[in-house]
Amino acid sequence: MTIHNKLRIIKSINLALLTAVIALGASTTTYAGILNGTGNVTPDIIFGSGNANGSFTGETRNNIEVGLRAKQRYPAANIFNYDGVDTYTFDSNVLTTNPANRSVFNFEWSINIDQSDTDTLQLSDFSYLFSFDTDASAAVSYSTFDPFNTLGFFDHALGDNSTLNGGGTVSTSNSDLLTNMNSFSIAQQSANLGFGYSADPDLPGAYDFKMEVFQAGSQILLSSAEISVLVTPLAVPTTTTLPLMLGGIGLLGFMARKRKLKS
Repeated sequence: MTIHNKLRIIKSINLALLTAVIALGASTTTYAGILNGTGNVTPDIIFGSGNANGSFTGETRNNIEVGLRAKQRYPAANIFNYDGVDTYTFDSNVLTTNPANRSVFNFEWSINIDQSDTDTLQLSDFSYLFSFDTDASAAVSYSTFDPFNTLGFFDHALGDNSTLNGGGTVSTSNSDLLTNMNSFSIAQQSANLGFGYSADPDLPGAYDFKMEVFQAGSQILLSSAEISVLVTPLAVPTTTTLPLMLGGIGLLGFMARKRKLKS
């Protein structure tokens, strides 16, 4: 028996075991807030060397690790302003200096669908949905799409559990990405509302993001992550900035209402 056939048999067994686990309603440990109790994804950040690991919200369930986080983009820095639960807060005052059509923050996700050392399960064995909030007010208005099979969204960093920081493979087209997903178990992405997600990406407000992994071709949810991002004035208030601060307090109220609506 060839090595290739042996791997195919192991892969089939792993998929069968996963299906059995789902049927029994069993799962591995779930983290409602900070991913893995550390905020770190496995094995590291594989897109762009120098990007720090940490501050991810998410869970590891059915041996599938899903993490989401927001990161300050302008001025560029590894700053996350994370509350350790599910919320990230950024200063809207810098929106006067950031480039046009760019949000002050990036949102980033990491999906590791096989944390074992075998890497026999690959990204192509599952289905995915990414949802982003298009309404900066109290309401939650999700737009949802498959982040791996939508025209124009192909530059994920792909790797496996041995990939080092910044060492991910980036595809050159959608067809290239779908082909590469047959060979890799980890996908990561860093995006901005200005990358076609929003008509007004530098609008202060409250935003929600969600990543879900499903059993292939079904609606059986295997693992997921969900975060909220608040863009509001953070400077120490003065007489002239007090109205901005009050606006930020109002947005905090929006966040509370949004969480209530989602529950």
